[in-house]
Amino acid sequence: MVSAIALVDIDNKVLIAQRPKNKFMESFWEFPGGKIEENESPNECIVREVREELGVDINNSCFSPLTFTTFDYEDFSVIIFLYLSREWEGFIKGKENQNLKWVRPNECLKI
Repeated sequence: MVSAIALVDIDNKVLIAQRPKNKFMESFWEFPGGKIEENESPNECIVREVREELGVDINNSCFSPLTFTTFDYEDFSVIIFLYLSREWEGFIKGKENQNLKWVRPNECLKI
């Protein structure tokens, strides 16, 4: 299971991150997030992942569930919980050597 988040700025652009080289699906663009650890809720996961990947803090009152989906790969399936937030504390900076980009929602399908 995975938690991811659509961070939306004042211009209604969303933040996407490029997967690092040498990782599964390298160079693809995605919403920031990551794997849910054992005994961790999807909410706890996204708070942790945002801090680890972007260096900013969100709290439970600043984000809300948006949707969830499943995706079937050739040899495994994954459940993805997607959240939405317009508020965070700190300045966003990629901490895991990922390229970051703010895009309009309709641009996400073109990337």
